[in-house]
Amino acid sequence: MIDAPVVVLLGAGAVALAVGLRSLLRGRHERRVGTLVAVDAGRPTTLRSVRYRLAGRPDVLRRRPDGTLVPVELKSRAAPRGGPFPSHRIQLAAYCLLVEEETGHAPPFGVLRYADAELALPWNAAARRELLATLAAARAPYDGRADPSPAKCAGCPWSPTCDASLAPA
Repeated sequence: MIDAPVVVLLGAGAVALAVGLRSLLRGRHERRVGTLVAVDAGRPTTLRSVRYRLAGRPDVLRRRPDGTLVPVELKSRAAPRGGPFPSHRIQLAAYCLLVEEETGHAPPFGVLRYADAELALPWNAAARRELLATLAAARAPYDGRADPSPAKCAGCPWSPTCDASLAPA
């Protein structure tokens, strides 16, 4: 009869220890990436830039101890072995630019959180150049350099309206 209460007490102690450890780790995580400010699913915040004609809603916004906001983009897949895909980098860079435009303060980095890893990508001159070059290319008139093939066109959602499509009509 004595063993049962001891096991319960040890179990409760382990739970308390786990809760305390989780709280400690959460505090450490928040000091590193900041406290939660907005979540796209719950408290969405749409960021806008008139100058760059850009708007977006990061999955998560965190406030660092120094007051700067850090965008966090959540990806459900595992982190790519060769590093983040260019599209993921550009998306995160766009959120960094939008945070800077909205607040007047550049975030030091943005976070890509994959299912198995969390990567802090710096918001610096190189990231800004890559983003602005991508925006310029996306806004440039189409120059007709499509490389269509029946296989590519068959699976493309744009083939019904594409002037270069080789998919059967």
